Amino acid sequence: MGTTETSQLPRPRTLFDKALTVGVEEEFLLVDAVTRTVAPLAPAVLGTESPYDLQAELTEFQVESATPVCRSMSEVRDSLVATRSALKSMAATHGAKIVATGTPILGDVKPVPLTDDPRYRRMVGEYGKLVQELTICGCHVHVGIPDDDAGVLISNHLRPWLPVLLALSANSPFVDGRDTGYSSWRYLSWSPWPSAGAPPHFASGEEYQQARRGMLDSGAAMDTATVYWDVRLSANHPTVELRVCDVAATVDEAVLIAALTRGVAAMALSSRVPALDVAPHALRAALWRAARDGVEGTNVDLRTGALVRASTQVQELVTWARPALEAAGDYELVTDGVDRVLLDGSGAARQRRAFQRRGELVDVVDLLVEQTAAG
Repeated sequence: MGTTETSQLPRPRTLFDKALTVGVEEEFLLVDAVTRTVAPLAPAVLGTESPYDLQAELTEFQVESATPVCRSMSEVRDSLVATRSALKSMAATHGAKIVATGTPILGDVKPVPLTDDPRYRRMVGEYGKLVQELTICGCHVHVGIPDDDAGVLISNHLRPWLPVLLALSANSPFVDGRDTGYSSWRYLSWSPWPSAGAPPHFASGEEYQQARRGMLDSGAAMDTATVYWDVRLSANHPTVELRVCDVAATVDEAVLIAALTRGVAAMALSSRVPALDVAPHALRAALWRAARDGVEGTNVDLRTGALVRASTQVQELVTWARPALEAAGDYELVTDGVDRVLLDGSGAARQRRAFQRRGELVDVVDLLVEQTAAG
């Protein structure tokens, strides 16, 4: 998916031999260690002193971690292992466990116990029920950029791969005690938000900034941090941020998503082939299909409109990004990671298998606890 009409964006002089910086944010749910229901214990857990970058999220069911700026996937992995381990210990002190899943599985989650923060209270005032019924956890990957034009170039190249990355990361089939019929219910439950979804294809950094100002002027975004496109230029850091993925069930899957994201970014900055400019309606349909089927099903080939195996699209992504992945030393890591997901199943498939053994959702939560903590 790397061909289309001529782009007006300049090509920054970025070489494969200079690895792009990367960082990963992960959102987790807290569950009661005994009942396995979601537990509003984030204030207590985050009150424990920690050397890591751990933060509150929208609800008291959630905690967030962030890696430092990293230059290699081994650095990313070490940081993710360390922060997940720290959160596990901190949660245990308060009778809780952390789980990496996109949506709550057991427990009463509506209305959400909102984190006591003026900004979140303002969001309730602006967006009402959209906030009051939202508890979702994602994985966000940041890639360092020199300027807005470079960020838009990367966004344009990531855009047609968004359904593939969503399918690969799908990890939220259950919510409120039932199977939704989707592999990523998190993505579907997030889609009504007025500033969510795939970004437009932009001609320049200035056009991006104009679109962002329009979101602010309309009230669809409360501030620059609430422009929630699936790919966006960060409001606070010199990065482009991928936001389409569910939180990864395991550290290795989070590293896989980070490596693929950086690979696409490097290809975008080094290739002279412009990005495929997908029509918004076609991309929306493909994202819906990816959220429904995950990597085990089919998705839309955005070049032809035909349905193809999602696993085939994942392999196409790896093949297309191979020059960048090899230059960064990530190709073997990515191929091994993809092979493992395609063999063992996505996070969503593994959740369903855990449920099918006895028909008990506590077994799903127990699997998640185990996967989240594994280093």
